[in-house]
Amino acid sequence: MFVAICAVTFPTAGLYKRKWKFASIPDYIVLLQAILIASLTFMTAIFLYSGFAIIPHSIIAIEIMVLTSLLAGVRITFRQEDLKALAPTSRGTVADPSSQVPVLLVGPGQEADLYLRALQRDRTSTYLPVGFLDDSPAETGAMLRGVPVLGTTDEFEAVIAGLESRKQKPRHLIFTAPLSSFKGETAERLIEQADRMGMVVSRLNPATELRKTHAASAFELRPIELTDLLERPQAALDIAALQRFIRDRRVLVTGAGGSIGSELTRQVAALGPSRLVVVDNSEFNLYSIDLDLAEKFSAVPRSAHLCDIRDVRRLDSIFAQHKPELVFHAAALKHVPMVELNPCEGVLTNVCGTMNVAEAVRRWGAVGMVQISTDKVVNSPNMMGATKRLAELFCQSLDLECANEIAGPRFVTVRFGNVLGSSGSLIPLFKRQLARGGPLTITHPEMKRFFMTIREAVELTLQASAYAVEKKLGSGEIFVLDMGEPIKVIDIARRMILLAGFTPDRDVQIQIIGRRPGEKLFEELFDESEERVAPPVPGVFGAVPKPVPLPVLYDTFERLHTFASDGNTAAVVDTMRRILPGFRAGESQLQGATIDKSTTDREFQT
Repeated sequence: MFVAICAVTFPTAGLYKRKWKFASIPDYIVLLQAILIASLTFMTAIFLYSGFAIIPHSIIAIEIMVLTSLLAGVRITFRQEDLKALAPTSRGTVADPSSQVPVLLVGPGQEADLYLRALQRDRTSTYLPVGFLDDSPAETGAMLRGVPVLGTTDEFEAVIAGLESRKQKPRHLIFTAPLSSFKGETAERLIEQADRMGMVVSRLNPATELRKTHAASAFELRPIELTDLLERPQAALDIAALQRFIRDRRVLVTGAGGSIGSELTRQVAALGPSRLVVVDNSEFNLYSIDLDLAEKFSAVPRSAHLCDIRDVRRLDSIFAQHKPELVFHAAALKHVPMVELNPCEGVLTNVCGTMNVAEAVRRWGAVGMVQISTDKVVNSPNMMGATKRLAELFCQSLDLECANEIAGPRFVTVRFGNVLGSSGSLIPLFKRQLARGGPLTITHPEMKRFFMTIREAVELTLQASAYAVEKKLGSGEIFVLDMGEPIKVIDIARRMILLAGFTPDRDVQIQIIGRRPGEKLFEELFDESEERVAPPVPGVFGAVPKPVPLPVLYDTFERLHTFASDGNTAAVVDTMRRILPGFRAGESQLQGATIDKSTTDREFQT
């Protein structure tokens, strides 16, 4: 009777669908549950049959213990690799023990346990873990798979001295957790100390990171990058909301081949749009992102169009052909000194181009438009920031007006600071200067900037946009990403020099060259005239600028287009000063230019 009950219960519980070689704690829990259900069923059957007259009660308890032990024991024997690896990792054998590389691990945790398990299975590994460092003093003396926690991160030098006295001085320092999880400047200090002692510094590739490793081991050691030091803990993303926002919709991205635009395009493609339309003014950038999409997201229908957003007719033909439901507007001139030297081009692209895209969105019945903005719009002394500020105000006014329409589109603006590694940013510049042996050039020793990785900026942009459209949040608001605390640019330079294995001011010099035209000493995320509101989305703040009437903006934009097309820089600057009272134009735009006050005054009166 018992065998018959087990023959039904065990397959029903899924006991035979689980691979014995990879049995884990959840598998043993299922095993125990199946045994208990079978035993309870057997007890019920015996009670109904004879009222426990034919077997003693103790048989049931003995049967549960014996059956659990035997069935679990059989499965354990299939884990022979783990049984062989029960000895401490430091006792592993390799063909040549002298070739083993002593390593010191920082931050025991899930990744560390998986890494040690991988080392135990790989009997030919050349890495020999000699100890851990942990932030918690209470962990000192504990063991993880035979490897001891030797001390805290503050005791780094003392731990190294102790290991050296035992002829186990580590040659490699491995961070087993993200560097952003360490308090304060712990990670930077350890990297600097390890570099001073001639140790190689690496980090584990997280088990959950979706990338292919190049090494044979499942855990590839990767060099420390600047993004590891600056990246903050990831804000919680509402993946379901992002999928509802993008999936099965026609999406168009302007500036799709740029640094932010390309990351935005890839993340949108991963969410399953019905068609992805990429637009860029650069042939090479457009080719690059189209090739990338073909390799990584071949199943997503896509179209690539060379288009300058200044060209209304070309833009309109693309919208007429694809009728996009969502538009992400990342196309812009973003380099402060270049726009400062070419203000008319900045106006034609950042102001008039944005108006062209927004009007096409409204004309062709899209669900919404998301504009990528910058912290340089706040109290801007430069043309780039001022032009992007006008773009913000225009989308804000459109958003407020369309809120009164039935099924009117949303116009969402997302503002954030510098992103690491974008084209024209300081990280690629520093890398080129390091490759030449220096010096690294800094415009001012006190200059500070907000920094964020491109991936994080795009993820939060998508989440803010999804909430704004789906939940109708933040009408007329600017969504400002939480950038953390600003960082001195000179500190970025020093960190990059250290990560390259050099000593700042000794091996590689840092040179102060003076501020460039239109460059601010520090950036701000909020204008003093803006009303701050409660964060509408995790990791995102809300700012409400004082709106400018839409007819006033249309009139101003028309004059700006005329002046910029004629190359009348002085009139462009004067017009922008009138619409943006806080705008302080630099001398670079006005050199050799004269303003016809009678013309501009007459235009404004009209």
